[in-house]
Amino acid sequence: MPVSEKFKVACVQMCSGLDPAANIADALKLVDDAVRAGARLVVTPEMTNAIDSRKARLKEKVGEQDKDPAVEAFARKAMASGIYLMAGSFALRDGAGGLVNRSILFDPTGAIRAVYDKMHMFDVALASGEQYRESASYVPGNRAVIAATSLGRIGMTVCYDLRFAALYRVLAQAGAGLITVPSAFTRPTGAAHWAVLLRARAIETGAFVIAPAQSGEHESGRRTHGHSMIVAPWGEVLAEAKEAPGIILADIDPAAVMAARRRITALEHDRSFAIPVQ
Repeated sequence: MPVSEKFKVACVQMCSGLDPAANIADALKLVDDAVRAGARLVVTPEMTNAIDSRKARLKEKVGEQDKDPAVEAFARKAMASGIYLMAGSFALRDGAGGLVNRSILFDPTGAIRAVYDKMHMFDVALASGEQYRESASYVPGNRAVIAATSLGRIGMTVCYDLRFAALYRVLAQAGAGLITVPSAFTRPTGAAHWAVLLRARAIETGAFVIAPAQSGEHESGRRTHGHSMIVAPWGEVLAEAKEAPGIILADIDPAAVMAARRRITALEHDRSFAIPVQ
């Protein structure tokens, strides 16, 4: 992170429903709260514009990136507020008949600074009986993304990516001092793993981890864990939400990144090794 000035970051916690217009209105009210509190970077959760398990119905409500009302609304808000605003993710059409789960960073002029499509699809059957097959609805991304900003280099990930430590290591080694993890964790997996994984990724990379979450019982029937978190490079939890919609804030000191990486220089210690033979 090549900047030295401290700044404030905010996570927006939501309970998105089926109506994108209503969800975006709710999100932007919380963004305004964060701006009034002094945040220069605000990040919303995964699926900010809608949580809907029915692919056909969702496709009717969202557009391609350059035509979608949610994208336009976030661009206007970033410009009006003079902040970096990250749509943790939007469901958007990909232009080829599919959907993408896309994280978008808007800069203080309202321009799109970076775009990341979630790579790892949540195809899981839980012991609780919940089943998810994200790959049936979304086209996965195929590249890691870092956004260069005046606040430093920001690595972009989404939700289930959190379980793939190699991605976070690559982002940190490429210079990311802050990594975003907008999510919609299920309640069973969230209670068991959410906080542990977020702290692990921060400790492993020596980076700040910014993790806004969906929370509550959604119109689609899905239930999410909440507990948005901001974690420091040494693993300290700087802020944590509970279950209600709202915001959390924390002060980011870029010097803490280099301090953590000097104390444990593991990012410099990769070695090649042979893969176990069956």
